[in-house]
Amino acid sequence: MASSPTFPPQGPRQDLLLRQGFVDRVRYARSKNPSTATPWDRFVALSLAVRDQIVERWIETQRTYYERDVKRAHYLSAEYLLGRALRSNLHALDMYEPYRKVLGEIGIDLDELCEQEPDAGLGNGGLGRLAACFLESLATLSLPGMGYGIRYEFGIFEQAIRNGYQVERADEWLKFGNPWEFARPEYTVPVGFGGTTMHVPNESGGFKVIWSPATKVVGIPYDTPIAGYRTNTVNTLRLWAARADQEFDFSLFNAGDYLRAVEEKNHSEVISKVLYPNDSFEIGRELRLKQEYFFVACSIHDIVWRYKKGHADFSVFSDKVAIQLNDTHPAVAIAELMRVLVDENGLEWDEAWRHTVAAFGYTNHTLLPEALERWPLGLFQRLLPRHFEIISEINRRFLREVMSVFPHSPQHLARMSIIGDGHEKEVRMAHLAVVGSHSVNGVAKLHTDLIKSQLLKDFFELFPERFNNKTNGVTPRRWLLECNPGLATLINERIGQGWETNLDRLIELEPHADDPEFRTRLTTIKMENKLTLARLVHDMVKIRIDPQSLFDVQIKRLHEYKRQHLAALHAVTLYIRAKRGEDVQPRTLIFGAKAAPGYRRAKLIIKLIHAIADTVNSDKRQSAIRVVFLPNYRVSLAERIIPAANLSEQISTAGMEASGTGNMKLSMNGALTIGTLDGANIEIRDAVGDENFFLFGLTADEVTARRQERFTGRRAVDGYPLLAEAVELIREGFFCPEEPGIFDPLVEDLLGYDPYMVLADFSDYAHVQNKVEQSFRHRDDWTRKAALNIARVGGFSSDRTIREYAREIWGIEPQPITSLRDPSIVPGDHPDPV
Repeated sequence: MASSPTFPPQGPRQDLLLRQGFVDRVRYARSKNPSTATPWDRFVALSLAVRDQIVERWIETQRTYYERDVKRAHYLSAEYLLGRALRSNLHALDMYEPYRKVLGEIGIDLDELCEQEPDAGLGNGGLGRLAACFLESLATLSLPGMGYGIRYEFGIFEQAIRNGYQVERADEWLKFGNPWEFARPEYTVPVGFGGTTMHVPNESGGFKVIWSPATKVVGIPYDTPIAGYRTNTVNTLRLWAARADQEFDFSLFNAGDYLRAVEEKNHSEVISKVLYPNDSFEIGRELRLKQEYFFVACSIHDIVWRYKKGHADFSVFSDKVAIQLNDTHPAVAIAELMRVLVDENGLEWDEAWRHTVAAFGYTNHTLLPEALERWPLGLFQRLLPRHFEIISEINRRFLREVMSVFPHSPQHLARMSIIGDGHEKEVRMAHLAVVGSHSVNGVAKLHTDLIKSQLLKDFFELFPERFNNKTNGVTPRRWLLECNPGLATLINERIGQGWETNLDRLIELEPHADDPEFRTRLTTIKMENKLTLARLVHDMVKIRIDPQSLFDVQIKRLHEYKRQHLAALHAVTLYIRAKRGEDVQPRTLIFGAKAAPGYRRAKLIIKLIHAIADTVNSDKRQSAIRVVFLPNYRVSLAERIIPAANLSEQISTAGMEASGTGNMKLSMNGALTIGTLDGANIEIRDAVGDENFFLFGLTADEVTARRQERFTGRRAVDGYPLLAEAVELIREGFFCPEEPGIFDPLVEDLLGYDPYMVLADFSDYAHVQNKVEQSFRHRDDWTRKAALNIARVGGFSSDRTIREYAREIWGIEPQPITSLRDPSIVPGDHPDPV
């Protein structure tokens, strides 16, 4: 049940109120006249005016949750790739067109104003974007929930390209402030590191543990409202910033030691400076562990504090609190909650453990064993001595359970222990997450099956009832309504409104796929989006691309298993064919990706793509193929690329992609997919139909078999002369003559073990790409396939995913906010409403 939204009056009075609110904010918040205000002043003023309307709903939402004593979901994520907020909030309030009209009357273009906003880049890729979609869906569905994370000062880096190489620069998204957030310095949380523990007798004849940290920092919460679409519900994203326990040592300053006077401040604040510090070094690993514990400690403190505001004891804690771990980064929260319940609130171990397991759910997002966090025992014990004790006790009790189920099997004990006893002892955070959660879910059907059969096979045999699948989804508000208004308008004309919150209604478009007029409109909208992107490409990288060409798009985090180098190799073969005078379908290959700063091979692939692009784009003897790499890929750039895409490249090595969400966004906007049977590709293909999906490549089982037989890429090259020629051009330095041998490590990997099956899959990939060419030449039929993709992807809304989490894992119910009360009337014993 959706809440009945309460919005300002319509008509001339509304126009007057909106105009006056905006002008007042320019004057009183920015100290400017409307005529002298800068674009940034106007952006901030409009954001604050919109925020005012959201805050009333926000206060009422939190008040309602408190008064009804509802169970809430608390989402712990190291990443939130939020993107821009102004346009989203305007659409949520149904105020986009009214503000466009009012601002237009005073000479201000609303779209240009929205472009002033920097991306809130608090994430690296799909993990953070998924978290953002989930929070938006929680609010849209009027479900009581709250997000917790870190307020990274610099977030994900800003990517620049110099001579084809990625260069990282600080992403100063907070340089001019953030108009959407509220600092809450009155709710700071102390967080300790290191020190010692002391076991002392307690009143009941047992003992209690006192942890005396060696150092402390404080966490300051910053709250951002997350508005539901056309509802009164506004949930909260609380991000924590680290500050020094003592920011300034006045005695050192007076003694002339000015640097040491602020040393503690600098050491403390680095914890929330940057998303994912480079952990190639010991100091980077230590900082990363500090980051994870810092935000977990602050968040658990906040969750328990909110619970205790309305309850005298912990008897119903897990009936009122659900906590979801978004991957393994926050898994130490399990030990932290046990510490808080046992050490600080006096619960017996068994009762505390029962509530902990019942409260926690764990979402696994990766099948890569190296991505399942493991902390060196010495580092973990030194930084978090009490948590190591707690984890050791959890592990001791757990291994007893393992022994009872798998007697006489030391192999099970070794494989399943939370504390690994290998070459270097380590704390296995994924194991802790599974043991301490009542629910463990994957994010696509294949992914979940592989978790059960391979990644966490032993745990599935022990706890089969805990494992379940929740296929990812994306919010259609941002990824269709906002980023593709032309398509959204066409959908409204054909099936009416309401699909934005019930995406299954898109199936009503299916009969229209056979309507020539509908296909003509769809073709026109796609061309308009391609023209817009072509202008952006020229502005960004000074390359002219043909909007009539096939826009072949691969936009995602750069990793070898995602196989951007497979598409790059294909670009080389297309270039060779075009140079030979073959009839090659004009194609523009568009890449967007960031590589982790310490991931050298991924950065070399970026260099390869640029080297190919420089050669191909400058060769006047062919014009069919263009290669474009758009730097600094981010949410706002994705919103421009996705509506213009014809072909969606989802070509990861089968069995390695957990789900993917870019595949959903692109299909939702009418791009056809070329992809492997990996992640959510399988479910997308089932939904849109085999004939509307270009399938290629080895299956997950076939990949495993090839690896076991030690397949080498040279075998694939020997049987494919065109591929051999492409690889040899790269090896001999044709694309980068000024740096001979630069790509040798990449070529040697491909011709050798070829771990990601790039060359093994190339023949089938190229064959299916030929089918893509032939299909695109028949534009009307291509458009029909695109229409069917749009019509059949209703199941990939994040609303559907969140309903499943709410019903099957969290046990929370919608709490519609049916009206807004006077915010000044607050009961005296009411806690802070936000």
